[in-house]
Amino acid sequence: MPEPRRLVPVPAYIGLGANLDDPRRQVERALAELAALPHSRLAACSPLYRTVPVGPRNQPDYVNAAARLDTRLAPADLLAALQAVERCHGRVRDGSRWGPRTLDLDILLYGGMRLDQPGLHLPHAEMHRRAFVLVPLADIADEDLPVPGHGTLGELLAGVGRAGIERLPAAAGEAGQTALC
Repeated sequence: MPEPRRLVPVPAYIGLGANLDDPRRQVERALAELAALPHSRLAACSPLYRTVPVGPRNQPDYVNAAARLDTRLAPADLLAALQAVERCHGRVRDGSRWGPRTLDLDILLYGGMRLDQPGLHLPHAEMHRRAFVLVPLADIADEDLPVPGHGTLGELLAGVGRAGIERLPAAAGEAGQTALC
């Protein structure tokens, strides 16, 4: 049974990534679908970045971005909505980690909530170590944004290198970010 919607929207930061089937288009389409989620508003999205894969190296580079949703969906309902978007993009969850995928949507932060449930960890369990998450996130959030249990976004960003991360040029007709934000 879905949790009741919150009366006041909560800022939720979402990590987006893809490295199969035209990854840039996958991420851009996912941003449009985030903008259409019920009881949510797409408040910001980062530029797109090309990043080297984590895990097996015999896979294509990723396209990554970050988005901020102001949502009244509870965390579990938001996760279910994100996974539905992934499935529409052909994502199959087979239990493998760090492999190639058509689309990956992760809840990075949900307000200041800390949560540890099967399948849902807030903040995202690995975000504090991953430049491909922190760099796009810093484009849409203040450096003093707290990452519960780990410090601020600025502190975390200072602790990761930027090797293997390249900001992609805006597509024709865009001004530095996707046309959706």
